[in-house]
Amino acid sequence: MSIALIDYGSGNLRSAAKAFERAVADLGRRDRVTVTADPGAVAAADRVVLPGVGAFADCRAGVTAIPGMMDALTESVIAKGRPFFGICVGMQLMADTGFEFGEHPGFGWIPGAVRALEPADAALKIPHMGWNGLRLPEAPHPLFRDVRPGDHAYFVHSYHFQPENTEHLLAETGYGGAVTAAVGRDNLVGTQFHPEKSQALGLKIISNFLEWQP
Repeated sequence: MSIALIDYGSGNLRSAAKAFERAVADLGRRDRVTVTADPGAVAAADRVVLPGVGAFADCRAGVTAIPGMMDALTESVIAKGRPFFGICVGMQLMADTGFEFGEHPGFGWIPGAVRALEPADAALKIPHMGWNGLRLPEAPHPLFRDVRPGDHAYFVHSYHFQPENTEHLLAETGYGGAVTAAVGRDNLVGTQFHPEKSQALGLKIISNFLEWQP
């Protein structure tokens, strides 16, 4: 199986690739993990990963600046239904709209908007940075198989995805109120937290993604 991590000038690509390679090895598989800016490689991949660090509009501009990349993503992820994993801003880009430094269109894959965190406790700092426990539904998505409610993941962000449909909300955390930790629908999943920085929990989630058959 081929796993393409999209290189568009944003994202913690080295540590993300190493985490996916570690998960592949732990599963005893021979999947090929590739960091690529080649739309052809993305279109041909069995699974696609979009990391992201920085501002919403900058990340979207980075993806669309690569000739053919959005077409490749649309073909692979939407037309062919191959599993997609968005990390941090890579997850946020699945929204209809992002409201970071203005109003900007997203990919429109999951209805909703990306808005600023507004914790009820004024003492809580923005960005939200650090380890927080996950809140999961009674019947968790396969991405969270064998993950326990309260297990901690590592977050660094100032904005979060607010999906229109609660069925697309896969996990939350708390930071002066409910904060989206993961979203998904069909063959799409994304986490606001960084699995590549979340140690054993992150490796488990990556492994679950690699074994997931949507």
